[in-house]
Amino acid sequence: MDAIRVSGIGKSYGGQRVLTGIDLAVPAGSVFGLLGPNGAGKTTLVRILATLVRPDAGRAEVAGHDVLAEAFEVRQKISLTGQFAAVDELQTGQENLVMVGRLRRLGRAGAKRRAAELLDRFDLAEAGRKLVKTYSGGMRRRLDLAMSLVTEPPVIFLDEPTTGLDPRSRQQMWSFVRELADAGSTIFLTTQYLEEADQLADRIMLIDHGVAVADGTAAELKVRIGGERVELEFGSAADRVLAVADLGAAVLTSTDRSVTVATTGSAAEVRELLDRMEKLGATVDKVAIHRPTLDDVFFALTGGNPR
Repeated sequence: MDAIRVSGIGKSYGGQRVLTGIDLAVPAGSVFGLLGPNGAGKTTLVRILATLVRPDAGRAEVAGHDVLAEAFEVRQKISLTGQFAAVDELQTGQENLVMVGRLRRLGRAGAKRRAAELLDRFDLAEAGRKLVKTYSGGMRRRLDLAMSLVTEPPVIFLDEPTTGLDPRSRQQMWSFVRELADAGSTIFLTTQYLEEADQLADRIMLIDHGVAVADGTAAELKVRIGGERVELEFGSAADRVLAVADLGAAVLTSTDRSVTVATTGSAAEVRELLDRMEKLGATVDKVAIHRPTLDDVFFALTGGNPR
């Protein structure tokens, strides 16, 4: 069963196309990663799915409800954590959570109980009675996510949730996302960190100028741009010239003293390449095997900067 289904979604602002014919399906209980350069349309798509923006064309369903015809029902099934922490700095962490609970009609006792559970889960129990204005950036983001989970929604939208966080806080957020997915929540994630999508997403879509340019698992996208590469660093520029002349069209890139060629990554193939260089009389000082990353995919398919 799909928790999110999008068909032919389009959106324009002032005559400028922001999204063009986006199609996607996100199975329930999975993590979906949406990547793209600045201005690619990621946040616009999230806002459409969260019923904050009306599409100009196409159809979208979230948790079985149409985002236009059944907007109220959609809002009951989702939470949205935006790019900036939406917390009240003049209240404590506990007060922020209780406030959301009361707005969600949990009742005073239920709201306090849920606040205590979430403060503990997000490692904020000791800071719960402190004003949010004293929190670090990582603590604010954790509180922001906790506030979006007061009612345990089945579909969670995370729009660049780790922007500006230090590596430790980012790792903590990744752990929380995995826990949510393991518990059965559907996560729709946009991120500027390609490693984040590689680590978390079951499936990834890459959009550029509002158009979907790739869709698949991280492994499938990496295969799409080619396999592994071997970089040979030679003892001299003259040795590099010999290697380039011998390898010919197999050379992918070449610098002053190094040559990169495609490979399957097998030990036998690398050993054969080194033997070939030895017979040629070209001295190899260093060997490095490079596997494709989502960064390679991103730059190959968009030529832009992730965000």
